[in-house]
Amino acid sequence: MLRFVIGIFFVLHGLVHLLYFGQSARLFALQPGMVWPDGAWLFARLLGNRTTRTLASVSCVLAAIGFVAGGVGVFASQDWWRPVVGASAAFSAVLFALFWDGKAQKLHDKGGIGLLINLAILVALLVLHWPPAEF
Repeated sequence: MLRFVIGIFFVLHGLVHLLYFGQSARLFALQPGMVWPDGAWLFARLLGNRTTRTLASVSCVLAAIGFVAGGVGVFASQDWWRPVVGASAAFSAVLFALFWDGKAQKLHDKGGIGLLINLAILVALLVLHWPPAEF
């Protein structure tokens, strides 16, 4: 049962990245007035908002693929799921930190909750060594 819950969690966490892909690609707005990743502190001034949105879109898809693959690895009882999920969590955490606009308002719209989830995943995997290898 625990394997199923953890696998589903990783797959769903990956799919949320596709919502941010849709937001950054301007396919839809997650919320009225939400402009993420426009104004990203690192990229917007250097690349402009359009290129920043493209870079964010590609990054979100890559993170989604990693988490979904990791979830599939959990379901299939493969040992490789840990490094895949760990790398995806680290990549996603860096993604949302780099595409943040530097303002503390509405952090939940800018990936703040996802960043906390990614950090929790990294702590669970790397510090607590949870879940155990055979779960």
